[in-house]
Amino acid sequence: MSTVARLLQILYQTREVAQDGLTDDILVEEPVLGQVRRVAVALDEKGYSKEAGALNTVVTICCLSPEFGGLGLAVDSTVLAPEQESEILFLVSAWLEALNSADRAESVPPPLLTRPAGRRGMTVSEKIFAMHDVDQKGWVAPSELIRVRVDWVIASEASWGGMETTYNLLGKPGIFRNDRFWLAGDHVVDPRVKHVPQVKAMIDASERAKHSFKMTEYQGMNYTILHTEFYRERVQPGMLVIGSDSHTTSSGALGCLAIGLGAADVTLPLVIGETWFRVPETVNIRLVGAPNPGISGKDTVLYILQQLKRNTVAADRVVEFTGPGVRHLSCDSRFAIANMTTELGGITGVFVPDEATFDFVQKRRLSQHKKSSVYFKPDEDAEYAETHEIDLAQVRSFLARYPSPDDVVPVAQHQGMELDGCFIGACTTTEEELILAALVLEQGLQQGLRPVKKGKRKVVPGSLPILHKLRQLGLVEIYEEAGFELGVPGCSYCVGMSADQAGVGEVWLSSQNRNFENRMGKGSIGNLGSAATVAASSFDMKLTDPHSLLRAIDLERWNSLRAAPISAKALNEGSGPVYVEPSGSPAVKPFTKGTASHIENLTVAESINTRTRTSAEEPFLKGRVNRLGDFIDTDALAPAEFLVTCPTNEAIGAHCLEYSHPDFRQRVKDGFNIVVAGTAFGCGSSREQAVSALLGCGVQCVIAKSFAFIFSRNMPNLGLLGIRMTDPAFFEAAQDGAEIEINLDDSVVRISGQTYPFQSTQMERELFQLGGIASAFGHFGKKLFEVMCTPKRVDSSQSVVLDLKPKTGGSVPKAMQW
Repeated sequence: MSTVARLLQILYQTREVAQDGLTDDILVEEPVLGQVRRVAVALDEKGYSKEAGALNTVVTICCLSPEFGGLGLAVDSTVLAPEQESEILFLVSAWLEALNSADRAESVPPPLLTRPAGRRGMTVSEKIFAMHDVDQKGWVAPSELIRVRVDWVIASEASWGGMETTYNLLGKPGIFRNDRFWLAGDHVVDPRVKHVPQVKAMIDASERAKHSFKMTEYQGMNYTILHTEFYRERVQPGMLVIGSDSHTTSSGALGCLAIGLGAADVTLPLVIGETWFRVPETVNIRLVGAPNPGISGKDTVLYILQQLKRNTVAADRVVEFTGPGVRHLSCDSRFAIANMTTELGGITGVFVPDEATFDFVQKRRLSQHKKSSVYFKPDEDAEYAETHEIDLAQVRSFLARYPSPDDVVPVAQHQGMELDGCFIGACTTTEEELILAALVLEQGLQQGLRPVKKGKRKVVPGSLPILHKLRQLGLVEIYEEAGFELGVPGCSYCVGMSADQAGVGEVWLSSQNRNFENRMGKGSIGNLGSAATVAASSFDMKLTDPHSLLRAIDLERWNSLRAAPISAKALNEGSGPVYVEPSGSPAVKPFTKGTASHIENLTVAESINTRTRTSAEEPFLKGRVNRLGDFIDTDALAPAEFLVTCPTNEAIGAHCLEYSHPDFRQRVKDGFNIVVAGTAFGCGSSREQAVSALLGCGVQCVIAKSFAFIFSRNMPNLGLLGIRMTDPAFFEAAQDGAEIEINLDDSVVRISGQTYPFQSTQMERELFQLGGIASAFGHFGKKLFEVMCTPKRVDSSQSVVLDLKPKTGGSVPKAMQW
């Protein structure tokens, strides 16, 4: 069958478009892409404009260089390899299927030009939530439980393994939109280890996803770090993005809501196109002043961490960056700040989009990634939980000392600290920072500095397009002359779980975003700084303030090479965004003071025990207290080096807290099976293996003053009971080894003769009591969030207050039993 005949077959099978007259003027010997373009013209003439647009998009992609995600073909290419023709037809199939995906998506009313009378003032994040709210009432308020439509789902090859397992448990139901799933190979894959069985399995799984789902956006392995090209070429202002990585927050640089969750939690929106949230409070970080030349977004976010500290004002909140100082920050600088909002403890970070955002989006290569932007700005009477001011003029070159990203001091304070390695890379290190670091190295070389033989130096660009830019500018040669090894796009030393790992006892300076214990490799010591600081320090392998080298850089050249902030003149003269308001159903009453905030305002007495239990089963968990401290992170709970090789709860559980608390696992076996911890338990990455590890080693429940946001959702999704406890008297009583009892019917904890009540959200209760997200899907199917987000108020005297049996009949699965 000829290529054009196969193309027409795909058209009919996918879109039911008959071939009549579409190929009357096409000769078989014409170039394949020429045939595709001719068919597109014929489709347009017959009124099939959507299908014509899809085929034209395929031609555009095929003509892009492989460095930019294309096939590197010309329209008149006459000799194509079989695999090239096959890929062209795959893209045709994928992009036509994307039209079906778009047709399935429920249409959303267009936004309003003005704020409706009587509607409460909202922050940017609240407006994005309101626009995506399935109920479409036009507003949301903090603590409200809502179902939301999702625009994009993103995942790495490392997290896709867990997502695929969940997807298979759901019965392989297909995905909601094949054109809104971004899967990047970056965490573990590397040409040096692609032959390793576990790595090969990840690559195979990703390739399987590409073909099974007909993914339009798949670029394969080591094309980009997950967040880099997604932010640069895909996500748009006003969108809601869910990702299986904690640094999904990065895309908030462009005024979207980008939230990281665990793998199982992300699989559901991939399948059904929606998820749930309890609308969080918003904290306002107001930026004023202007940064000094050469001061990067990385230095800025380190300063914010120094001033506000992690897991304090940002914990369980969205962080919104506003103020006149924003206009002085490029989109790349905003990316670095939004990226490390997760280190601050925030659910995500969002910049108010402006002319710079508009300009950034309009420069993209593909039109479909420009035309769905929605620009929101906060209302003057928006309600922020807290507001903090950060003066950008106070930012200098900073160092975050191992092992805490908020233990931040000026670089000059530790000038001369001996180093064993210098790493420039990871998602937080943008194109702008890579260019600036190269200019710092160039100045050093021009001043006669040469790299000492001691130590290791590595630079890893965030994507092939960025690497192309560095080569084009002649900056790769500068890195190489300064002794840096050039790596393929990927996480590299930042996760320390692939080919690049720092050695035991080695002291590193890195431009990555996280410096927890063992993060860069078992027993390694990682300190954080900007790429410019790492570059300046690399010559002598001693910590060096880059100030003098930065001062020597030609600012005009620097601004010509980077994506500089838009000038004040351009702001006044150029086109820019039109700010709008979320629309709402006219049948829904507007918000007024005193309006109930939905289900989450239930009292303790109204808290529902939804789990069905037989009369022979006890409503208690009993054990002994296993005390842990603050900031127990997921890197410690599930060490990176074991993630690939431990597929079961028991396997990863054998390494739970292995390095930080080596006796923990044995103590759990000895009956110390109720963990009592402090602040921000489960902070760090989104890896749900941290929950699996606790389950695998026998932990029955975790009680903490607070949980990191992603971890708090992973627990009920995977069937681990988590309890927030704020009463200081409880922590006084809960000494290590104390006997403890948890009554799940009465929502109380008993210890030392005292009773301490606790609360949980409706969604947490129901997911835990159903045995996790996969079991819930098996019970309710694609309607599970619709069912589980429905408010339920009942007589609190009843021991079982909710019938979880589906209306279609059937029994409660065993996973629901106590």
